[in-house]
Amino acid sequence: MTAHQPIARPVFPAETLERMAALYPLQAGLLHHHLPDHPLLSLEALAQLGESLPASEVEYNPGNVPIGIRPEDIPSNGLSIGETIRTIDSNGSWAVLKNIENVGAYRTLLMDLLGELEPVVTPRTGGMLTPQGFVFISSPGSITPFHFDPEHNILLQLRGTKVMNVWPAGDERFADRREHERYHAGGHRNLPWQDAYRDAAQQVPLGPGDAVLMPVMAPHFVANGDAPSISLSITWRSEWSYRESEAHAANAALRRVGLDPAMPPRWPSYAWFRSMGWRVARKLKLVS
Repeated sequence: MTAHQPIARPVFPAETLERMAALYPLQAGLLHHHLPDHPLLSLEALAQLGESLPASEVEYNPGNVPIGIRPEDIPSNGLSIGETIRTIDSNGSWAVLKNIENVGAYRTLLMDLLGELEPVVTPRTGGMLTPQGFVFISSPGSITPFHFDPEHNILLQLRGTKVMNVWPAGDERFADRREHERYHAGGHRNLPWQDAYRDAAQQVPLGPGDAVLMPVMAPHFVANGDAPSISLSITWRSEWSYRESEAHAANAALRRVGLDPAMPPRWPSYAWFRSMGWRVARKLKLVS
């Protein structure tokens, strides 16, 4: 595995940190980065990384899937992860390598990048918990289906172009509270799609040197451009994001006994009693 290469200058310029301070944690928006070509992020290094990761940390499939495809309907591309990455220019696929922080050199890179963001993040949402990194490798024209994620996230575009289509987090017009409950009770991240959603999308075009700030649980899908794409996603959790997750899980338990709980409040408020009740219930093994 290629060793970590020190980065000579800050990856996130001052104007990007100022822009992030205006957006974080609730709004999506375009940022910029100076992450140079890095040996850890070449196609061959990523193919070797994919081959070294456990199967649970690798996901890949054909890239020409519908925006709203159900997880159980996603087909295999018939290749190994190494073959998928090495031939990404022509095989019509999409792949993600998950939890790259479990590999020493990649963890060092991730922590270097998150360290630059800490002065913006910590005063707003507290300590940066559970740092994780993900790499997305996509063929021309591929689609990442409509979904949401529980982390605070900045996605850095390294090669190729794509358009991030984002909808407001916490808006039940695009992700009903029951979808949040389903996910936080152990369900898949993909969401039901309706073509009527398109007009409400915030579109963020990305090329090399661009990045996008993604709020916790903001519904989105990604459309790749006409060239192969490599993107690095650097993520973290906050105490607030964990409390929101727990509130949704608690709501799922309440719904199972016939209640119809309201959507938990977003930042800076949170469903403190519901979150703490969920923690107590789990500790006492009253819920799974």
